Amino acid sequence: MPSTPEPVEPGIEQSDQVPDAVNAAPPGHLLRALEWRTGIEYLVTLAAARRMADWPRGDGHPVLVIPGFLAGPFSTQLLRDVVRRLNYRVYDWGLGYNLGYRASMKETLPARLRHIRERADGRNVSVIGWSAGGIYARELARAFPDDVRSVITLGSPFRGNHRASTAWTVWRLVNRGSEATEAVSAAAQLRRDQPLTVPTTCIYSKSDGIVAWQCCTSLPAPQTENVEVHSSHLGYGHNVQTLSVIADRLAQPEGRWRPFRR
Repeated sequence: MPSTPEPVEPGIEQSDQVPDAVNAAPPGHLLRALEWRTGIEYLVTLAAARRMADWPRGDGHPVLVIPGFLAGPFSTQLLRDVVRRLNYRVYDWGLGYNLGYRASMKETLPARLRHIRERADGRNVSVIGWSAGGIYARELARAFPDDVRSVITLGSPFRGNHRASTAWTVWRLVNRGSEATEAVSAAAQLRRDQPLTVPTTCIYSKSDGIVAWQCCTSLPAPQTENVEVHSSHLGYGHNVQTLSVIADRLAQPEGRWRPFRR
């Protein structure tokens, strides 16, 4: 991994040190209680419209946005609106609410990716995944690297202890059966731990009150970076710092990846 660049602004950092995700524990009571600040983050972003106008503009390539567990299109609306205003063709994942692992995703997500590429005249797709949506984004890129331009994950616990989340119990209640069990097996986890070959930005927050931040960071790879922001878990998609990182990463020319910096 490249050496640590300068932070883009106070409160946003990148690190080349790999945290211990295997022994990570779920966030404590205080961090969970602080998730209420997602409402403030939303209002701050609405008030930052003039600042966002100065962010780098895009080249019009398609961007697929995947929501988190138990969330649907409404949760990513502001995120998609911001990305659209920055001159990208933005698409929701088209599968309604994210209820966790479904065997049908092996067909529906690749079909959605192909559909978006066809509508965008064959251009490669950047994929943004929030929380569990980032896990799907990564595996989609792993299976179809020639169709994915980049991956950005927002507080996505793809590495290490998958139980290090306050949502783990609910996920298991909603996701039963042998295929769901296989999806969280040791072998599956080992596969998910491996970095991608496409440009990847893993955004995480140490004040995340839902998942252990260590599990949201990647092992080193040539085009992979871990970027820290100050955000609640429920606020990633409408947090100004997170959105500024997304704007910077999406604006990179295809094939000319550089680590995040000021």
